[in-house]
Amino acid sequence: MAACEFTTLTTVPGVIRYKDAKIQLLDLPGIIEGAKDGKGRGHQVIAVAQTCNFILIVLDVLKPLGHKKIIENELEGFGICLNSKPPNIGFKKKDKGGINLTPTCLQSELDAKTVKSILAEYKIHNVDVTLRDATADDLIDMVEGNRVYIPCIYMLNKIDQISIEELDIIYKVPHCVPISAHHQWNFVAQLSTTRVEDFCMKIHKNLIKEFKYTLVWGLSVKHNPQKVGKDHTLEDKDVIQIVKK
Repeated sequence: MAACEFTTLTTVPGVIRYKDAKIQLLDLPGIIEGAKDGKGRGHQVIAVAQTCNFILIVLDVLKPLGHKKIIENELEGFGICLNSKPPNIGFKKKDKGGINLTPTCLQSELDAKTVKSILAEYKIHNVDVTLRDATADDLIDMVEGNRVYIPCIYMLNKIDQISIEELDIIYKVPHCVPISAHHQWNFVAQLSTTRVEDFCMKIHKNLIKEFKYTLVWGLSVKHNPQKVGKDHTLEDKDVIQIVKK
């Protein structure tokens, strides 16, 4: 990290070695307001971010947290939703049979008329829809299919220049990690564990639909191999075999 802003002008690739794994890291140029409309080569920068599995955003803790909101708005305008989950909607197109709507619980916003109206706007007349208390925006996002949902951590740099009281406030901001690049404070981090279901979704979203069980070798099980379900939590260096229906 440099002492001044916007020193990264092009994408700089690198590799982080964590235990036995290699993780590709892409250092991207800073995003400015209007990036989603192409300002400051915003389209190229955000398009690269759209392909990532995880995003780290470095912010200056001395600047207003409004900068965080600006970046979020620019990314969302390009179809990147940070720290959000995909709409909890089942959506399967078919050749005939009309619109089959199956709500699994009481809907707070959507009803059959609204769903059919939205689908008609997109000229969709044959589809199976399963609703789990979703909103109209959720349904539109599912139909358009142009959004990606990426976990994100905000690195708030220069904490060596603020007071303890201010640092206590910063720690309350969701998904934020206060650091000092100059002093290398708070640089020690541990990769989080993941569930089998999340692992399958990262490979392909249809894999979980055909999931039957998983065989696991490693620290997360008592026996090698052990048969587990999709809710099992994996540990680092686990080896798994996914068995489909």
